[in-house]
Amino acid sequence: MVFDTAIIGTGPAGLSAALNLKLHNKEVIWFGAKNFSSKVEKSEKIANYPGLGLIGGKELIEKFEAHRDEMGLEITEQMVTAIMPGDDYFMMSAGSDVYMAKTLLLATGVAAGKGFSGEAEFLGRGLSYCATCDGFLYKGKTIAVFCGDARFEHEVEYLAELADKVYLSTSYKDVSIDKPNVELLPKAIKSVSGGLKVNTIQLVDGTEITIDGLFCLRNSIAPTTLLNGLKLDGVHIVTGRDMATNIPGCFAAGDCTGRPYQIAKSVGEGNIAAHSIIEFLAEKEKK
Repeated sequence: MVFDTAIIGTGPAGLSAALNLKLHNKEVIWFGAKNFSSKVEKSEKIANYPGLGLIGGKELIEKFEAHRDEMGLEITEQMVTAIMPGDDYFMMSAGSDVYMAKTLLLATGVAAGKGFSGEAEFLGRGLSYCATCDGFLYKGKTIAVFCGDARFEHEVEYLAELADKVYLSTSYKDVSIDKPNVELLPKAIKSVSGGLKVNTIQLVDGTEITIDGLFCLRNSIAPTTLLNGLKLDGVHIVTGRDMATNIPGCFAAGDCTGRPYQIAKSVGEGNIAAHSIIEFLAEKEKK
């Protein structure tokens, strides 16, 4: 099936776009976390969202969830790890599956931290963002895993079932994984190095660990890693007032397009992007 639109990101921008596209009877596949944005949820009080007064982040997320369910919107919790544009549609790799859509909306937010030194260089050379795609390559081997969110722990456990040894680094506390071949690293990963392929990780304290591969499981991947050729201004995606990027059929909305990082701004951009997508699809049908 070729969807009308693929939305990547379940923050306020993604939700706003999904709602508007649903109202216009568009076939949408929506990728992201079903519990929406952890950034919104952690907000103690939000005071500048019109009509809601002072509202806590958890309460706002509950309202988002209720609206999503009321509209019958479904979220696909697979992580999109690569996007390939074609003449008529975008092809997206997510886990072991491939999806196709006529248009694309990036609502990925801004990554909280930078990648490791050497990460971009070794992507596809012993470094992977997808456990289910590449885990089988490391059966009986020694790997390192960076887990950026507890929601990816099931993927770490999957890798632990395949690998002989797993060195685990996380960006959060209270890790619930308890497997004999998983060792929680005492310090964070600083860099990755190797020859033709990854063979070493370096920790911030200078410790070096020999590995056969590294998996990075994060909530978001750098936009240019996802989609080659995407124009950026620093870390932000460049768009016009219609939220269109430099790649035809690709739009962006929310924090990934730049400051201010505000919920109201993200919702507005998601709305604009949805209507621009509707217009783009209409023009495409005419041709």
